[in-house]
Amino acid sequence: MKHLLTAAGCLLATATLAQQTPPAAPANPALQIYRASATKSNDLVHTKLDVRFDYAKRYLYGKEWVTLKPHAYATDSLRLDAKGMDIKSVALVNGQQLQPLKFDYSDKNNLRIYLGKAMAPGTSYTIYIEYTAKPDELKAEGSAAISDAKGLYFINPDSAVAGKPVQIWTQGETEASSAWFPTIDRPNQKTTSEISLTVPSKYVTLSNGALVSQTPAGPGLRTDTWKMELPHAPYLFMMAVGDFKIHKEMWRGKEVSYYLEPKYAPFAKQIFGNTPDMLEFFSNRLGVDYPWNKYAQIVVRDYVSGAMENTSATLHGDFVQMTDRQLLDREYQNESVIAHELFHQWFGDYVTAESWSNLTVNESMADFSEGLYAEHKYGADAGDSHNHRNLRNYLRSPAEAQKNLVRFHYATQEDMFDLVSYQKGGAILDMLRTYLGDDVFFAGLQKYLQDNKFGNGEAHQQRLAMEAVSGQDLNWFYNQWYFGTGHPVVSIDYAWDAAKKVQSVTVKQTQPGQPFQLPFAIDYYVNGKPQRQRVMMTQATQTFTMPLTAKPDLVDVDAEKTLVWQQTDAKPLAEFAYQYAHAPLYVARREALLAAAAKQDTDAAARKLLVAGLSDKFNNLRMVAAERLKLDNKEVAKAALPTLRKLAATEKDPHALATMLTALAKTKDKRDEKLFAQLLAGSQSYAVQGAALQALAQVNPKLALSKAQALETSDQNSLILAVVDVYAKNGGQPQWKFVRDKFDAATGREKGNFFEGMGIMLARLTDTAAFTEDVDRLKGLAIQYKRFGADEPIIGMMQAAVKQQAGTATAAANQQIAEKAIAEIQAAK
Repeated sequence: MKHLLTAAGCLLATATLAQQTPPAAPANPALQIYRASATKSNDLVHTKLDVRFDYAKRYLYGKEWVTLKPHAYATDSLRLDAKGMDIKSVALVNGQQLQPLKFDYSDKNNLRIYLGKAMAPGTSYTIYIEYTAKPDELKAEGSAAISDAKGLYFINPDSAVAGKPVQIWTQGETEASSAWFPTIDRPNQKTTSEISLTVPSKYVTLSNGALVSQTPAGPGLRTDTWKMELPHAPYLFMMAVGDFKIHKEMWRGKEVSYYLEPKYAPFAKQIFGNTPDMLEFFSNRLGVDYPWNKYAQIVVRDYVSGAMENTSATLHGDFVQMTDRQLLDREYQNESVIAHELFHQWFGDYVTAESWSNLTVNESMADFSEGLYAEHKYGADAGDSHNHRNLRNYLRSPAEAQKNLVRFHYATQEDMFDLVSYQKGGAILDMLRTYLGDDVFFAGLQKYLQDNKFGNGEAHQQRLAMEAVSGQDLNWFYNQWYFGTGHPVVSIDYAWDAAKKVQSVTVKQTQPGQPFQLPFAIDYYVNGKPQRQRVMMTQATQTFTMPLTAKPDLVDVDAEKTLVWQQTDAKPLAEFAYQYAHAPLYVARREALLAAAAKQDTDAAARKLLVAGLSDKFNNLRMVAAERLKLDNKEVAKAALPTLRKLAATEKDPHALATMLTALAKTKDKRDEKLFAQLLAGSQSYAVQGAALQALAQVNPKLALSKAQALETSDQNSLILAVVDVYAKNGGQPQWKFVRDKFDAATGREKGNFFEGMGIMLARLTDTAAFTEDVDRLKGLAIQYKRFGADEPIIGMMQAAVKQQAGTATAAANQQIAEKAIAEIQAAK
């Protein structure tokens, strides 16, 4: 699964940046419970389903034939997960006969079936169940990663929302498949499957495996049967029904298909076209061919997370669905979801985490694959940039540092879907890849997959595979990174002994607890050529020395730039400038630009280096340089503006151009108004248009307000967000209704996109009714996401708005409204 940093993520990021230390977590008794792998009394063997749908009631009517075997001991009973269903009948299949069985379903969650006799270990038996699933009546809580857990979703079933498609789709992770069919809903179960769906004939269906038959099922109805002949976990079962257009390709004789809404069907190849290349690359890199008989990807509305790796049939949220013009702005961050879910077909589907405690062998692997494919397709800078962005997301969240990667104590399994299982875990794998080398590392992944195929795995099995191929004991690595918390925080200092011609590098770990064992490379640049020294740090403070022919122009610590650490580097700016010009990697150049940004106010060399970054070969670093220019400083503006204006006129990458426009806008210089207006009117990039509108508001607010009004009917999110920003900063009561309505129309996490605009506009709403509306909406977000730290920044917004309104006619009334809301936020659990 790929979860997106949307509403909850934005709120979290804001809250986290506002606090230097993690808040003290309240005592939670659930955290004292050891979360063992589920005990196997019975093993799933085969699951056959026959389902129909009641669109009006939002029900599923199901018949199930589930085949099982006692695992190790004889048993006379069976427990199945079945959430919120009506169970009509339960029977043992005896040849052609159904033998009714007694069952207990008093808690509407566990279906206890009494078999009437003891079944010996290894003896297959089949249970027939007739049931009704009622997902919309199910009381199920989601999480930050997966916002809902009712398993089966009816989208616009009564066609009440004009223009919105009618769809049905499922979401099984973590244990929500049992909301639409009885099963043993645990990741350490595997079963083959056959699913027959009876649906209106006008609709398309998708499920796991191969479509083996389509037959008429009465007036206007059709039954589609899908078979998966290889075992997979229950949470990976899926169904989707709706009006989709299918684009089909072939890869090594297997069908590769893309299911899209008709509007987006012409762009299927542009959206998903790299999938065959990903299949080829991952199969070759892993030494294990894609294992399933087809690969389909489908895009649905109102999805509850980012995407889901259902076996052979990935389901995506509609953020990946774009027109050709929208695709001009697509970043790899969007396409990376396609790589992430495909890699899961090996790590998660072919070999599945034995328990949610070991989610790392699913999600860390998939996160690692994103940078791996970027490197293959778009080059080293693209891969390194993506990896480093993920690592920074982890490092900026202090609370995450308190968690183990493999975690046997958690409140709910949903809590495992976090920055540790994803971003930190992916970075750890990249670090292990660097330490072992590509040949050994990928041979280890191949062995892990081959040893555990169609079964389950955990971190220890991954370690054993890596040890087998490398010949090394890797307990030290797995103990500190998989079964320990945190990461190193280091300072780096340098000394040159001219008499002995020896360069010293002192690295000091300052984090609490035991020091980390850290293998890394140090590059010493003498006369333009690097000499590499590989070291192993084992102490809290350690000095490494290197004899050289002359004082080095640069000492580059962690030259491969894959260590998971936070560092303070004491080298002078001149060495950072040399590093930018000579060290080849993205992270090395980024470090140099950040060092220059920190000294640009007072150092001409820093300004020169930062201006050089505006022309970097990689768009992301051009953005890093542009967004960090302090153009309110006269010396910085003098050094940078001529180059910035020249490059803004020729920049081809839409996101780099948008960043340059945002930087130029900081000067509020009227000479840039023409460029902003031209790009707003003429650019094909929505991202550039949005940035141009916001920049125009800095130099001509009145004109920007009129231009924003003309864009209110746009269906492009980047433009709407720009309109909201302009209204929030320059509008007032006349624009409030638009901002409010866009916030209200956003679903789930997408409300977070309007979070900042709503907070900024609050200060401009002197009308008490409008002020109350804004406060109520912000209060709702603060309470909903309080456990992620959203309360503090929202309280801050309310307090700032009250302060800015001091002296207005409604100041006292609005202050009371804000204070009441703040009290309610603070009192909320």
